[in-house]
Amino acid sequence: MTTNPPGAKLILLITTHRVAPGLLSWPAWEALRSAGRVLAGDAGHPQLPALRQAGVEVEVVAPGSAPALARLLTGAPADGAAGAGTTVWLGGPDGDPGLTDALARIAVEHAGEVPEIEVLPGSYDLPGSRLLDLVSVMDRLRSPGGCPWDAEQTHASLVKYLVEEAFELVEAIEEGDRDTLREELGDVLLQVFFHSRIAEEHPTGAFSIDDVAGDIVEKLMYRHPHVFGDTEADGTAEVEANWEALKAAEKSDRESVLDGVPAGLPSLAYAAKLVSRVRRSGFAGVPDEPYELPAELTAESAGRLLLAVAQRGHDAGLDVDAALRAAAREYRDAVRAAEGLKPAERPERPEQSEEPELP
Repeated sequence: MTTNPPGAKLILLITTHRVAPGLLSWPAWEALRSAGRVLAGDAGHPQLPALRQAGVEVEVVAPGSAPALARLLTGAPADGAAGAGTTVWLGGPDGDPGLTDALARIAVEHAGEVPEIEVLPGSYDLPGSRLLDLVSVMDRLRSPGGCPWDAEQTHASLVKYLVEEAFELVEAIEEGDRDTLREELGDVLLQVFFHSRIAEEHPTGAFSIDDVAGDIVEKLMYRHPHVFGDTEADGTAEVEANWEALKAAEKSDRESVLDGVPAGLPSLAYAAKLVSRVRRSGFAGVPDEPYELPAELTAESAGRLLLAVAQRGHDAGLDVDAALRAAAREYRDAVRAAEGLKPAERPERPEQSEEPELP
């Protein structure tokens, strides 16, 4: 009866393409340096240059070629040195299609000759590493041979999608829908990566997603000196005070306390943001609007009444924009109930529409 050569072993070394080539675990390097053979199924494997620079020779064979692979795996050790009977298979980023079938065929056709198989993780994904995949996907979509629709988009053409996705995220949060929350966070994240990829192509003011991320990291660290510096802050009030002081120093060139409030906000949210800025600055040069329903409601008096609501809501610690949305949903459900209908469910996105949607 044929048996495995003494000490024969096949190590399937699995690595991730999301870390730099050569950044392997110590057990992985030990296995590579001591193995009798190191095999790979792709001559373009990203780890090959780093391994060869480290003195590790790698043979390239077709992972789906069972006969060729069998000859390599079932041969006797080259010599009696430790590890000489060990073969390391360097797993490819694509999962090596055909390798599993080839190993199964070898196990049947060469029963008793196939060495022990061990799976060894050589590197691991770090938290946030899937963001690198999103960078690659966006690059593929915008590059020649990618998606024509994606390649045609500009910052301006994507604005409506950014606004829509942001409001869908707000809706998911307010409804407590965890599955939809996860989906909508992804859609908003896509917008950031999409705009950053477009920005890379600007002829004079190009920047990348790394620049965007780097800027916000620096801003967060600067505005949290009680975490990343030597400033002390006891409680939320001191943290907010430090934050406002730092923001004021950054924006020292602003003429008005209201500079920087985006006028494109929904009207009630815009009013609430203006009130918040005025209150936080301590500015008292403008009196509050009267909080009373006028005898005759006009466009002007209705606007002033809503502004008064925003002022009172801020002073009471309320988000008036969210409060109005909640009241509107209750009104919607009351109307549907009066019609004999169930409360409205969140509508599913149409598969197609008259104008193209994001893929």
